Amino acid sequence: MTAEPRLILASASAQRLALLAQIGVIPDDVIPADIDESKRDDETPRALAIRLARAKAAQVAARQPGAFIFAADTVIATGQRSLGKPEDAAAAQAMLARLAGRRHRVFGAVVLRAPDGRLGERLVVSRVTFARLDSAEIAAYVAGGEWRGRAGGYAIQGRAGGFVRLLSGSYSNVVGLPLFETRQLLRGLGARRLA
Repeated sequence: MTAEPRLILASASAQRLALLAQIGVIPDDVIPADIDESKRDDETPRALAIRLARAKAAQVAARQPGAFIFAADTVIATGQRSLGKPEDAAAAQAMLARLAGRRHRVFGAVVLRAPDGRLGERLVVSRVTFARLDSAEIAAYVAGGEWRGRAGGYAIQGRAGGFVRLLSGSYSNVVGLPLFETRQLLRGLGARRLA
């Protein structure tokens, strides 16, 4: 009997690892990709999310032949402006001030590279509307540190969940990984036998 190819998560995100476990998927290894996540000139948020997920998968696949490589990326956008991970508290405050009282989109791209070179990918868009927030509320949230390493400067599964007035689409996508699409992708390419 041939051994099932390994499944590698190309991400440093503990949240993505926990979300995979929620649907019964435990990767054989976690190998974070080291790529430049800078937005290109005139690149839409949708294109950015897909490009980054593909690049993560490609980089890890080059180092891990014969394995399934699963990668994901999340981009938050207001209009055509992409909001990445804030570099410091001041940037996090500016992002949250921009999101306060407005609707934004969360683009979640997932990519799976099979050992034989086949590539599957999905893009999910969720829409989130924040309540109006005053500067004291934003400062208190930022002081708590949940913004660190989070696209858009917030974690919906944490205290920022109290800012959400309306959510349309996949909640898990906003957390960091669209679970329905991830499950379909893994099943479709045969990376894991899932119920």
